[in-house]
Amino acid sequence: MPQQEVTDVPTDAFVYRREVRIEWGDCDPARIVFFPRYFAFFDASTAYLFEAIGLPKPEMIKRFDIVGIPLVDVGAQFFIPSRFGDRVVIESYVSEWRRSSFRVVHRLLRDRQVAIQAHEVRVWAGQDPDNPDGIKARPIPMEVIDLFKRTAA
Repeated sequence: MPQQEVTDVPTDAFVYRREVRIEWGDCDPARIVFFPRYFAFFDASTAYLFEAIGLPKPEMIKRFDIVGIPLVDVGAQFFIPSRFGDRVVIESYVSEWRRSSFRVVHRLLRDRQVAIQAHEVRVWAGQDPDNPDGIKARPIPMEVIDLFKRTAA
């Protein structure tokens, strides 16, 4: 894939970085990471991103009376495979805030090269007042967005 597919990390974004060791159980019979495992890494990285700005998921759910931040869109571009024993770095940041949703970008680096670039769109969701079994998008509190901005500064 051409390198122009990879986006640079914005200089004004708070970026959470973590190292992940690729384990035997992450791999398929070809000894490369089975692609759904990457999405599990990215889901965890989103939770860690919020925790890093002072909003661990259980506290965020309670504090803002939401059910969570469910995923509504996801995608990835794969450039370089990862194998058992590799140590990779995942960089995660919010690239866009909307009224009730936000976009998270994840870049997985192997040997300082972008191996995968992925995105998630998540919704700030609470209980639907008209349907006790349903959920409904809510506006993202400015307090949350401000925490990301302050942490990035």
